[in-house]
Amino acid sequence: VHVNQKMYGCEWDDETGVTEGFDQDGYDGEDFLAFDLKTLTWIAPTPQAVITKLKWDSNTAQNEYRKNYLTQTCIEWLKKYLDYGKSTLMRTVPPSVSLLQKTPSSPVTCHATGFYPSGVMVSWQKDGQDHHEDVEHGETLQNDDGTFQKSSHLTVTPEEWKNNKYQCVVQVTGLQEDFIKVLTESEIKTNWNDPNIVLIIGVVVALLLVVVAVVVGVVIWKKKSKKGFVPASTSDTDSDNSGRAAQMT
Repeated sequence: VHVNQKMYGCEWDDETGVTEGFDQDGYDGEDFLAFDLKTLTWIAPTPQAVITKLKWDSNTAQNEYRKNYLTQTCIEWLKKYLDYGKSTLMRTVPPSVSLLQKTPSSPVTCHATGFYPSGVMVSWQKDGQDHHEDVEHGETLQNDDGTFQKSSHLTVTPEEWKNNKYQCVVQVTGLQEDFIKVLTESEIKTNWNDPNIVLIIGVVVALLLVVVAVVVGVVIWKKKSKKGFVPASTSDTDSDNSGRAAQMT
């Protein structure tokens, strides 16, 4: 069993108007023939393809049709598809930017989500200057609705960012505006100071203390129970001793 593969298409630069076309054939996973738009002939990269190349080169009418398709028809369809999908492919959606932190000692995360297209740069600045130290960037991920998200993590102490101006800057391709979040205590979103979380932690700690108290009580009770009443001895010696004690009285 052998496999014949074919790939063809066209390209259009909407700024310069330059167009390109390609038509290639493969055989068993390797290049077999490629069409040259300038000479209207086929290029054979292997000796096995020479016979087919000569045969296809002689069909000048078919080669003229192929050139017209790649440089005219294909380009027209490409422009139509781009126009149909312009509202989706060329749309721009600004990001929603948040500063997140799990605990006061955890890194501060600048999280940008809901933006489109995927081209984005998330960076940190310190006192107006680009800051790269102790910064870790995450990957750009796609959301379920087709938009994207990206995070950048900054390791910094509260004393450091309170005494200096740190800010996260998000830049999205196609949008002129920069989206900036200044690192302040009021801008940080965290569950650490949530009253509900504090209440839950308090309840859990109280329950743990109760469990520990119960376990300790059970252990002490078991130790004391081992020192309970000792049965009276029924041996002959004890009987004699009891008798002597009775006579003495």
